[in-house]
Amino acid sequence: MARATPAGKPVRKAADGPAVLAPGEGHTLAETERAVAQRLAGMELDLPAMAVIQNVYRAAGTIRNHLERTVLAPHELSWTGWVVLWVVWIWGEIETRHVATEAGISKGTLTGVVGTLQSRGLVVRRTHPGDARRALLSLTPRGADLMVDLFPRLNKEEGYLTASLSPEEATELARKLRQIVEQLEAGAAS
Repeated sequence: MARATPAGKPVRKAADGPAVLAPGEGHTLAETERAVAQRLAGMELDLPAMAVIQNVYRAAGTIRNHLERTVLAPHELSWTGWVVLWVVWIWGEIETRHVATEAGISKGTLTGVVGTLQSRGLVVRRTHPGDARRALLSLTPRGADLMVDLFPRLNKEEGYLTASLSPEEATELARKLRQIVEQLEAGAAS
C-alpha cells in the first residue's frame, strides 16, 4: 500500500524491512541513514568507518555527476575522458600504461576513451620508439587549448562545491583523504 513521506515521495512498506520507495524515486540521506541503522541493528560493526567510506563514495559520485552535467557536458566529455586529458596535460607525452594507472582505470577502458579523444582531435597516440608493444599519448594543440580553457572553469566549480568549508577545513579534509589513500598504497606495497 502506497503512502506519501513528509517529502511527498511515494513509498511502500516492505514485508520485513524499512519503507521502500516506489520505482524511479530516490531516497533522502535521512531515509537512507534510518534504513541502514534498522538493517544493521545488533551487528558488531565499525559504524564511523562505514560512515566515512559511504560518504566519500556518495560525495565522489555526486560531485562527478555534477561536474559532468555542468562543466564537461558542453565539451562532450565524460569524467573519465576529462581525467585522461588531465593526466596527459600534466605529464606531457606519457605511456598509455601510466595514463591508465594515474587515471585509475583499466587499459581496456583507456583504449576506448583514447579512441574517442583521438576522433575528436584532442590526443595523439603513437608507438613508443624503443618498444613497438608500448604506446605514447600526447595532447594535440586543440587538446592543450581545451585544457587551458576548461581547467579554470572546472576549478571554479570545485570552489562552489567546497564553499561550505573554510580554507582550513578544506585543507584538513584533503589531508585526511590523502591519509586514507596513502594507507591503501602502503598496504598494496607490502
